[in-house]
Amino acid sequence: MEFRPCIDIHNGKVKQIVGGSLRDAGNAAKENFVSEQDAAFYAHMYKEAGIRGGHIILLNAKESEYYEATKAQALKALAAYPGGLQIGGGITAENAKEFLAAGASHVIVTSYVFRDGHIDYERLDRLVAAVGKERLVLDLSCRKRDGGYFIVTDRWQKFTEEKVTLSLLNRLKDSCDEFLIHAVDVEGKASGIETELVRMLGEWDEIPVTYAGGVGSYSDLEQLKHLGQNHVNVTIGSALDLFGGPMKYEKVLKIVSK
Repeated sequence: MEFRPCIDIHNGKVKQIVGGSLRDAGNAAKENFVSEQDAAFYAHMYKEAGIRGGHIILLNAKESEYYEATKAQALKALAAYPGGLQIGGGITAENAKEFLAAGASHVIVTSYVFRDGHIDYERLDRLVAAVGKERLVLDLSCRKRDGGYFIVTDRWQKFTEEKVTLSLLNRLKDSCDEFLIHAVDVEGKASGIETELVRMLGEWDEIPVTYAGGVGSYSDLEQLKHLGQNHVNVTIGSALDLFGGPMKYEKVLKIVSK
């Protein structure tokens, strides 16, 4: 199990939000924390700690008037920690190389590949051809519906018909280096993890998987470690003291590494 840090950027600011509240209309989101520091500050902190594999997420649509400010923050973070951070949000086969050249270790993709409710294998192949599977992370962020966890796209606003299952992971594992999975219904709420989802992920150990969503206490972290069989990596946002929460950054690192 590894701790994978995050830098979420919305309207040009590093923020922690309630994931399910994100709306393109009005660039709206329910905010838990808005940092006075820029993205490069956090990237430098993660670099100093030697923590790799964290993700930068651009939370504005390309059409937003805030997109360029959000992208500028992301590029500052990549420059501060070249090769140490992944980046997602509006990534396509056409622009992925720009972010890799700017210092990203991997690009993270959901909406470009999961299109019109299903996996667009032609686009996935195009993306792999553009960057190589070893530099691609597929984001299988999901919300619960009809007893299963279904992948959501477009900044977590649209349901697809693709359910997160062991079969899906096996189908996609040869096309990427890692999976990132936000449990969107609990993202930013620090109200506890999606135990059913984490238990399923714990049964699978082919390539790295990072889980994000709902960790609000050290007991939540221990539960995730147990259900994930110590190989599901974790991201903690709103509950971390770096973002105004109660969980101490240093203590989290100790729990994850023991």
